[in-house]
Amino acid sequence: MNFDDRNDSSPASAAPVMTVTALNQAVARLLERSFPLSWIAGEVSNFTRASSGHWYFTLKDDAAQVRAVMFRGRAQYAGFIPREGDKVEVRALVTLYGARGDYQINVEAIRRAGVGVLFEAFLRLKEKLTAAGLFEPERKRGLPMFARTIGIVTSPQAAALGDVLTALRRRAPHVSVVLYPTPVQGQQAPEKIAAAIRTASRRAECDVLIVCRGGGSIEDLWSFNDEAVAYAVAECSMPVISGVGHETDFTICDFAADLRAATPTAAAELAATPRADWLSSLRADATDLRRAMRRSVTDAAQTLDAYARRLLSPAAQIRQQRLKVLALSTALVHAQRAPLGRARYALDRLGGRLAARRPDLTAVRAQLAGWQHRGALGMATQLGQRRDALAALAAQLELLNPQRTLERGYAIITDAKGAIVRAPAQLQPRQTLTVRLAEGSASIDVAAVQATLG
Repeated sequence: MNFDDRNDSSPASAAPVMTVTALNQAVARLLERSFPLSWIAGEVSNFTRASSGHWYFTLKDDAAQVRAVMFRGRAQYAGFIPREGDKVEVRALVTLYGARGDYQINVEAIRRAGVGVLFEAFLRLKEKLTAAGLFEPERKRGLPMFARTIGIVTSPQAAALGDVLTALRRRAPHVSVVLYPTPVQGQQAPEKIAAAIRTASRRAECDVLIVCRGGGSIEDLWSFNDEAVAYAVAECSMPVISGVGHETDFTICDFAADLRAATPTAAAELAATPRADWLSSLRADATDLRRAMRRSVTDAAQTLDAYARRLLSPAAQIRQQRLKVLALSTALVHAQRAPLGRARYALDRLGGRLAARRPDLTAVRAQLAGWQHRGALGMATQLGQRRDALAALAAQLELLNPQRTLERGYAIITDAKGAIVRAPAQLQPRQTLTVRLAEGSASIDVAAVQATLG
């Protein structure tokens, strides 16, 4: 073994050995910690959509490129599918694909280049105008019920103008149309749109104003996301309908207008009620008016006839009043006499009823006297019988009175407990007894007890 070999194998010089997988994982963690989620701008190249739904592409600029992957769970919310050469902005995490050791970015969100900036500007302007009260519901005005003239602010070459005119010819051919031409796209378009709206407001020759253009990207509709256009719409002297873009498109002009329509055609339908509906309504109103007039004339004729029947000459009115006075006088006299007559009649009836129901007291008195005599005799008889029964019971009681027995020389002997002694068996020698006599009692002691010989 040479000196160099011994140095390489010594414990002091030994270092840990990493696998390629561990190395790539460590580098991936280092990249992810060093570079947080960031927005990266570039051009799409080599775009591939796998069967799994994942997107693989290269994001490049003039001097460099980087591999990118957007997994299915994020790609389904992108809103569009990129194509070769598209300028995009991606929000991505810098990492490493460990299987190949390739540095790449994992895309979380994607948008067309510049759209994010425009949308942020849109939100800032919307917040500013909301704070200024430009979008308050109290500022909104209702559309006129019958619009005779409709103004249109749009480009003469715009397809939206044809849609609006077609809808108005179909629904309301009687309505006059005034076009206020203006470009709806381009650098000078916002200023010219605002000028056209102010012109329509100043002339005041329309009942309602439509501001419209067809659909497009946010860049195409950006002319209607202008502060000057919003103030021109809000300050217009007539109600404004905004029909910019399609149903999913929203602009600042929509929020400032009195009413937003989903499309230019819908704006025309909101601005003008169909001619057939007006004619039908007018026919119904005319029918109702004729019926009301006939009813009013009939009611007036009946009222006139009633007044004619009630109309009398002065002499007839005097005779009628005299008859009323005579009738009232007769009624007064009758009212005075009638209660007195009714009272007399009621008194006679009550007197007759009283006489009919008055009892015969003579017979009652005789009957009562008879009852009293019979009662006295009955009581005397019962009293005598009770006295005789009482005397018999007293005689019997006297015969049974113990005192009479004692008076004949007999005595009652009781023991210490008060029990009457009837037999010698109840006596014991030296027992104290009580002897009750006719005129008192005495205590005696028993000397001896003798049984009765048979």
